[in-house]
Amino acid sequence: MKITKQAIFDVLKEISLPGEGQNIIDRGVVTNVMIFGDQVDIDLQLENPSLQARKKLEVTILRSIHQEVYEKAKININIKVVAAKKQLNPIKGKSIPGIENIIAISSGKGGVGKSTITSNIAVTLAQMGCKVGVLDADIYGPSIPTMFDIEGSKPLSVKIDGKSKMQPIENYGVKILSIGFFTKPEQAVIWRGPMAAKALNQMIFDASWGELDFLLIDLPPGTGDIHLSIVQALPLSGALVVSTPQNVALSDAKKGISMFQQENIKVPVLGVVENMSYFTPEELPENKYYIFGKKGAEYLAKDKGVPFLGSVPIIQSVREASDYGRPASLQEKTTISDKFNQITKNLVSQVIFRNKNLPPTKAVEITNLVGCEAIK
Repeated sequence: MKITKQAIFDVLKEISLPGEGQNIIDRGVVTNVMIFGDQVDIDLQLENPSLQARKKLEVTILRSIHQEVYEKAKININIKVVAAKKQLNPIKGKSIPGIENIIAISSGKGGVGKSTITSNIAVTLAQMGCKVGVLDADIYGPSIPTMFDIEGSKPLSVKIDGKSKMQPIENYGVKILSIGFFTKPEQAVIWRGPMAAKALNQMIFDASWGELDFLLIDLPPGTGDIHLSIVQALPLSGALVVSTPQNVALSDAKKGISMFQQENIKVPVLGVVENMSYFTPEELPENKYYIFGKKGAEYLAKDKGVPFLGSVPIIQSVREASDYGRPASLQEKTTISDKFNQITKNLVSQVIFRNKNLPPTKAVEITNLVGCEAIK
């Protein structure tokens, strides 16, 4: 009897790997079949099979060919074992209905003014006509309530579609949630990572954020559990990194950028903001003193291939405004409000570019940067 390749393929198409529905031909297990008279050589490629599964497959092939093709066929089965391919899917979470863009604001090092930048960008976006929310994810050192003059506030519970949700506290046109609302001012939050992540998820998904153009997430310093929880829980539109020009801060900021750019995270870095860039005394308005170094964050952005969004000088009123709970960008037509206005416009430009060129959280179109009434 003459054995044909087609006859062998027809038999192999009826055989599946243990526990799988797809046959070994379509599954790509069979890599080669050779016929030499009554001799059949079959090459197989398997991903880390157990010895039992391998033997069972060999017996099934031998029996099927002997029964259905030729009972005296001499069959050689050669099995090559390969490592299973690792699936490096980007870490993405579920979206929050009604929220267009979610931006994480990060710093590698503490004390560089990340929360100050967050609060001022949020207020500037609100002044532009955007619907804005801020999630204070700095579990161990929440400062957003102080900066928005809402310390001691307690979110109310509201019913949404029959479910109880937290109602964010609102001030200056910005909706805010923070772990600081649920602890006493002098109370230290002493939680392990899983407990902190659980609290964070409740503030994200058990809150009534409503319709927002932007949700800004004020992350804690560093690259730890909270950062991983955020990128797992939410489909971030992008990240903004804050640093001073000092080498110590830049070293940590570089790690923060690298974290977002990792293969299994891949969150677009929308840009770098340099805080405390220089100091100008009131009596010498033309002088600039680069106390922490000059243009360090700008050079870092260029080195890492990410946009530089702007710099903020050391101005006493910025510190005072944060302490008093009235962000400095609320001041009209001042040097600092102009700075934050330009930084915010640059950030929105990067969001537009990101949404046009990368897979969406949800695409937006801002035709001019004067206000979010232009978002369609």
